[in-house]
Amino acid sequence: MAATSLPDRAHVVIVGGGVIGTSVAYHLTKLGFTDVVLCEQGQLSCGTTWHAAGLVGQLRASESATRLVQYSTQLYAELERETGLSAGYKQCGGVTVARTEDRMIQLRRTAANAAAFDMECELLTAEEALEHYPVMRVDDLAGAIWLPGDGKANPTDLTFALAKGARMRGTRVIERVRVTDVLIQHRRVAGVRTDAGDIEAEIVVNCAGQWAKQVGAMAGVNVPLHSAEHFYVVSEHIAGVHPDLPILRDPDGYTYFKEEVGGLVIGGFEPEAKPWVAPDAIPCPFEFQLLDEDWEHFEVLMNSALLRIPALEVTGIKKFYNGPESFTPDNQFILGEAPEVANFFVGAGFNSVGIATAGGAGRALAEWIVNGAPTGDLTAVDIRRFAPFNGNNRWLHDRVAEVLGLHYEIPWPNREMTTARPFRRSAVHHLLEGANFGSKMGWERANFFAPDGAEPTIEYTWGKPNWLEWSASEQANTRANVTVFDQTSFSKYLLVGPGAEAGLQWLCTADIGVEVGRSVYTGMLNERGTYESDVTVTRTGPEEFLIISSAAATERDKDHIRKNLPGAASAALVDVTSAYAVFGVMGPKSRDLLSALTSANLSDEAFPFATSQQISLGYATVRATRITYVGELGWELYVPAEFAVGVYEDLMGADAQFGVGRGGYYAIESLRLEKGYRAFGRELTPGENPVEAGLLFACKLKTDIAFLGREAVEEARAEGPRRKLVGFSVDAPEAMLWGGELILRDGAVAGQVTSAAWGQTTGSCVGLAYVRAADNAVINADWVNAGSYQVNVGGQLYPVSVSLKPLYDPANEKIRPRDHLNI
Repeated sequence: MAATSLPDRAHVVIVGGGVIGTSVAYHLTKLGFTDVVLCEQGQLSCGTTWHAAGLVGQLRASESATRLVQYSTQLYAELERETGLSAGYKQCGGVTVARTEDRMIQLRRTAANAAAFDMECELLTAEEALEHYPVMRVDDLAGAIWLPGDGKANPTDLTFALAKGARMRGTRVIERVRVTDVLIQHRRVAGVRTDAGDIEAEIVVNCAGQWAKQVGAMAGVNVPLHSAEHFYVVSEHIAGVHPDLPILRDPDGYTYFKEEVGGLVIGGFEPEAKPWVAPDAIPCPFEFQLLDEDWEHFEVLMNSALLRIPALEVTGIKKFYNGPESFTPDNQFILGEAPEVANFFVGAGFNSVGIATAGGAGRALAEWIVNGAPTGDLTAVDIRRFAPFNGNNRWLHDRVAEVLGLHYEIPWPNREMTTARPFRRSAVHHLLEGANFGSKMGWERANFFAPDGAEPTIEYTWGKPNWLEWSASEQANTRANVTVFDQTSFSKYLLVGPGAEAGLQWLCTADIGVEVGRSVYTGMLNERGTYESDVTVTRTGPEEFLIISSAAATERDKDHIRKNLPGAASAALVDVTSAYAVFGVMGPKSRDLLSALTSANLSDEAFPFATSQQISLGYATVRATRITYVGELGWELYVPAEFAVGVYEDLMGADAQFGVGRGGYYAIESLRLEKGYRAFGRELTPGENPVEAGLLFACKLKTDIAFLGREAVEEARAEGPRRKLVGFSVDAPEAMLWGGELILRDGAVAGQVTSAAWGQTTGSCVGLAYVRAADNAVINADWVNAGSYQVNVGGQLYPVSVSLKPLYDPANEKIRPRDHLNI
């Protein structure tokens, strides 16, 4: 029975009694936080949990996401033994079929991922797939995969089992109590207000499902999600359908099938969804309710189902379900402590994977709450990947119409969202004629430039794309002449005040106690000694530092810096991202180009590498920093936004003798990989440390200066790495890599590619990858160099040449000829 009395206080209050809220409660109590209250405005599971289809597919795009679901399946299988209540979980396996060769390439890549994650997965012919799923049609299929670890759970049973497990260790579950406000004192949670009274609390966890955006707003917290109508039907009994029948997914037909009482649950993810009402207009109460049937909208799914399961032609439909579910702008759920308010945590926006992910996500969020920080890599789902502007309801409405369909869309390399764009634009956006634009943190950024007369569009493919020749030309020009890149999307912060240096010394792995005008590349770590960010810090004054980071990291960087500044540090962080345009001027003729526009002395002696100066440029005054992310002589120009147009016109209007070209982010990616430069979110995550990443040179271990994570780094160095980051080039120019491919060493699984792209200078695809020994032993450079390597590209193996040094200009002669220190 649920508790009925409302306590005056609790250590933790959880808002929402769906599968996520009960999972968080269960795991908090398991970790020793027993003074927990869970408030549900209706009854447990009554919101969106109860009408979930209950599919539990283990294999995800990343290892961290896969491990979350793997834990879920383990937990669901054990809950009954602990609580006496079954989660309704059954491991029945899953078949995913391909109608096209493009889909089959994806499935081969999926099978390679499974090998990298040590999961069982089998490639099937159409006839072999029929053996697993005898009631489907297969004459139009190119093949399939079999995942024996897939299963299904009963959402309501699972929720009640988790709730009972939480109650057994002290959680008080209070139903029919609605939270109406979140109490805040000094930017910290103080409790909640309900329609039955107030509860004081040190921690509040927002697991309110599609109401999570409303609950977040009560605390001044941005939770970007929007509901969409989501459909499935349940058929009458079908001959040959039995409880052990696997889950069937037919993504080219947007559909999935699950056995239920001798019939089939038939659902899917149509290409263009139906957003529901705005998040602040969701009715209450909305308990165990559905929306109106919409057979017209469901038609695309039904027609596909009739094709795949011929027996449906003569089978009746028992029930039509149209239940709203919440979706996020990028199809990843939201987890973590909100940057706006201390001790306000969010677990919401599960994009139809809530049942599969609930166990792992609930444990991850509980560990974050108990430990004060994530215990693993949650970058992809971290709430801090969103900015306040992502909470605009009109923008969310239009974006969610596209997001739902991504579940079964082919996950094309470099796929760009098309809805709710253009969004954020740099001051020179209108001058980038012929550009194909991608989006990062809302910024419209040039991917590449099409030549005159060609359309700057992406024709998605697993092979060599239509734009490759154009990007290759940008790469070649950067190596031979000079290219201008609009890099305005960089995150930019100022840390100012008398405690700025001391604060950054604690936050940064490298020594930033440098003279004014020096720039330092550095990591920022957590207590575990793994990466929270990598940045460039320029000292612009005695008490002022300019910090440059990647576009996507703005909110998490600011939160990490503010939370970890030493208590005695007298320093303030200011976000100046939108105040400056950034132009990368890169190539061997960059000095010549800039010298034609400035009177400043740009020689090696007067303007060394890793220094920064204010210079005149045309009519403008800008900050010029001599640094590079492409491996050539170059400067990054930080231009006040109001001067950006003039500076860009001056750069592009320079004399033809300099060979000035325009470049996009695809060229930057290729050039940085030839040079072996790392990127946060791929090579550098909360799962990697500087020893593994080969970045000990950016750690001040030769000094006695303390920094966050130093002890963990020293321990990792003493122990030795169990995996190392290597650069590689493919020995076959016909192969096209995109990242995520499986790496083999001497025929055994050794790791995955973190980043890959076409390298025009090397004449083949290049990339970075972490490699490890089959027995997870400590490895060294000799071990790396002794191996023979291959890469699995859509099922085909190609030899690769691996190196611990940059593939291009390993001595750095191109960027600073008098100082060959490896940066």
